[in-house]
Amino acid sequence: MNRVGVALIGCGGISLQNHLPGLALCPQATVVALCDTDAGALERARRALDVAVITTRYEDILRRADVQAVILATPNVSHAPIALAAVAAGKHVFCEKPIAMNLAEAERMCAAARQAGVRHMTAFTYRFVPAMRYLAHLVRTGQLGEPCHFRACRLQDWGQRAIGWRQVARLAGTGELGDMLSHRIDYAHLLVGRVDRLAAATRRFHDQREGQPSDLEDWAALVADFTNGATGVWESSKVATGRGEGAHSQDYVEVNGTEGSAVFQLEHPHELQVARRGEPALRTVPVPAEFLKWPGSPRDPAQGDPLISFRYDQDFEFIQAIVEQRPCVPSWVEGAQAQAVMDAAVTAARERRWVTVPSL
Repeated sequence: MNRVGVALIGCGGISLQNHLPGLALCPQATVVALCDTDAGALERARRALDVAVITTRYEDILRRADVQAVILATPNVSHAPIALAAVAAGKHVFCEKPIAMNLAEAERMCAAARQAGVRHMTAFTYRFVPAMRYLAHLVRTGQLGEPCHFRACRLQDWGQRAIGWRQVARLAGTGELGDMLSHRIDYAHLLVGRVDRLAAATRRFHDQREGQPSDLEDWAALVADFTNGATGVWESSKVATGRGEGAHSQDYVEVNGTEGSAVFQLEHPHELQVARRGEPALRTVPVPAEFLKWPGSPRDPAQGDPLISFRYDQDFEFIQAIVEQRPCVPSWVEGAQAQAVMDAAVTAARERRWVTVPSL
């Protein structure tokens, strides 16, 4: 396939800020249709793109022969139904995270995509940060030795600001767990491996956000054992006063291995802190040029905001996987693996006990 007609299902900020600039990197891709149940969001996207085909019904999109792929950026509750319908229609699907409301849905999505032979991708955006790519390389090539400890901390200050459908359980499934911690669970899978068992705690500090009811957690923490014997600790919060929002807030990952340690901070996407065994302290090292962009991406890493532009490479990966007829990285399998941990965390927090994470 040399040309890929793409439809955006869900035309909010994620699609306009992340996916459209990413698709612009792909000469084989053309946005041919837009879909959103919100007429205002649909019109804003139409003006930004000047796309003729717009609709509030995703079923209309899936019947179109000029649509080979869809990017799904809707509330979590609709991910599985729309994704399954898209796969049944033979479309390739790039789905925002978390890909489903629970593991059973995620596994159905994986099975359907595998049977249909379509490409499927999970929007674990931060895998594409140059420093995360380099950290994964250090771990994979044994430069840190065997991983002993993993820790991740994501702190933001949203106060009592409303966050729309993300604060509604029937639409989002989970709060901070699925919104922010899901990315950091994926970090752990990428850097260390499968989580074996975990304990968890969640807390909701605001029952209302700007006068709108909130019935989901705004803080979550996990402690875990990995199948390879390493330990893991995660914390994520929307109520960390003074930490700010977005890329400038705390996003910290550390891996301690038998031969060295490395620290990733999103605020510094082109560098790591590293210490080898025998060295007295961490030192800052630049990310080598080969890790500054995704393989084959035409993006110039010296252009644009480095805290934003790495996100565009995920769309390049999606389109290239379709053109090259190979699996996407990361696929829905990685999305389902994260969902397995999230489901276990929900149970562990509710029942206040250690829970074994099911394998797929």
